[in-house]
Amino acid sequence: MSLIGNIVWLIFGGLIAGLGYIIGGLLTCLTIIGIPFGLQSIKLGFATFAPFGKEVVEGPHANSTLRVIFNVIWLLLFGWEITLAHLLSALILAITVIGLPFAKQHIKLIPLALMPFGRDLR
Repeated sequence: MSLIGNIVWLIFGGLIAGLGYIIGGLLTCLTIIGIPFGLQSIKLGFATFAPFGKEVVEGPHANSTLRVIFNVIWLLLFGWEITLAHLLSALILAITVIGLPFAKQHIKLIPLALMPFGRDLR
């Protein structure tokens, strides 16, 4: 069932969202300082391609000092905007019964969009 959900997800916006993350990540990787943030954006892009059947998982050192600092920087520069985009998409999709599973996937991606360092979608 998750295969069908992921295919429909890709057709109706998941592909565009994932490509947006990846292109933004590649552009961020053009600077040395931006490489860690660009890699997280690329990771989010691939996670956005197929969110059905997966959950957000914390790594063993998700709350280490360096990752917390990077998550705060991410939150201030990128995370809040991405979170608002996922929240708005979820609200729009939740209007119809058919859109509810897709709204749930956007809600699932919000914690990963807020603090991607040390977290993954598996």
